[in-house]
Amino acid sequence: MTELSWVRSPAGSRDQHWATRKGVKSVLVMIPYIVAGNRLLDLLPLLEADHRLQVIFTIPEPWESWCATDDFVAAQGGVVLPWAQARRGEYDLVLAASQRGIDEVTGPVLLIPHGGGFAQYRPWRPPDAGHGWSPQVGLGAGQLMREGRVRADSIVLVHDREMDVLADACPQAVPAAIVAGDIALDRLTASLPFREHYRRGLGVPADRRLVMVTSTWSDRSAYGRHPDLFEQVLDELPPERFQVVGVLHPQIWSHHSLWQIRSWLADSLRAGLTLLRPEGSWRAALIAADHVIGDYGSVTGYAAGIGKPVLLAVNGTQPLLPGTPSAVVAEHAPRWDPGSPLVPQLFCGDTADVATRVRALLSSRPGEAAAILRTEMYRLLGLTEPARAIPVSPVRMAEVLPC
Repeated sequence: MTELSWVRSPAGSRDQHWATRKGVKSVLVMIPYIVAGNRLLDLLPLLEADHRLQVIFTIPEPWESWCATDDFVAAQGGVVLPWAQARRGEYDLVLAASQRGIDEVTGPVLLIPHGGGFAQYRPWRPPDAGHGWSPQVGLGAGQLMREGRVRADSIVLVHDREMDVLADACPQAVPAAIVAGDIALDRLTASLPFREHYRRGLGVPADRRLVMVTSTWSDRSAYGRHPDLFEQVLDELPPERFQVVGVLHPQIWSHHSLWQIRSWLADSLRAGLTLLRPEGSWRAALIAADHVIGDYGSVTGYAAGIGKPVLLAVNGTQPLLPGTPSAVVAEHAPRWDPGSPLVPQLFCGDTADVATRVRALLSSRPGEAAAILRTEMYRLLGLTEPARAIPVSPVRMAEVLPC
């Protein structure tokens, strides 16, 4: 879709003569990349069955050539406005999981983190950082403020600890912040009873254990440090006892391309690796998994939080923000030793202890995120909240990349 095209918009006054339902309020969903889109799709079931609302989508200012973001948004089946058109409209609610473009649209903005919370990330110090450098954790004034005003009308935090970080980093934004808990964690928890369903979807026989190998992006990640990560795991695990599923951060796919990833992992795919597409399938695989090999990414933190045995494929030198799930996992989970047999390593470590510690850090409002978020969205919309029950939404089935 080119920037010069114009789409008939059910939210635009110019196209109202085409509308069947008139007088509805508009919700703009801004999806600059797949990770943000996956989190925003967690919110949309909370708006279902409300005939007072019209949801539309846009991709803020394309900044990468990867067409998968366009495909991901198009696959939702909604009206997708070109960015140039979306910027000209006015909306009753704007949903964002990234700061990208939120200053350029008109309407109350709800900003939600697209990972394990705004203040969960590692403070990486750039090589050329000066003495005045301080870690950016997503809650600094440079990220949340523009020209003296807070960029979002509602800033969703997952944990009370983040409110303390925000008060330190950007006190002006505290009145706009709300601690809602983590809706991704709540959906994972709601999906746990359907574990066998997800295992069947991945083709895992009852007599095999599923090992999920996951990596975030960057050269410090598990896959960045171990290009032969998947080959080593497959070589070590007897195929009659184990099945291996690979989950790579969407940024790896977007930067290196689907073709290149399949080429790099060709031997592993031929050896039986099940590789997931980047559009959110990791959650179904995580529910299905018996063991997780990962790094400091949020997927590993969620794995530990729901009680999966985690083996860390990191060297322990990553600078992690103390007290975050990643830091606690790094402190308590066992580390993978490539020079020792893998199978015994999968069964070591105190899973229950790590799960208790990490889960408490992932959310301050376990099981409550959907209710809090729906109330907040309707407050911004200026509408009474529906009387219908909050939907419980287990995660969708995993999508496997064809060999």
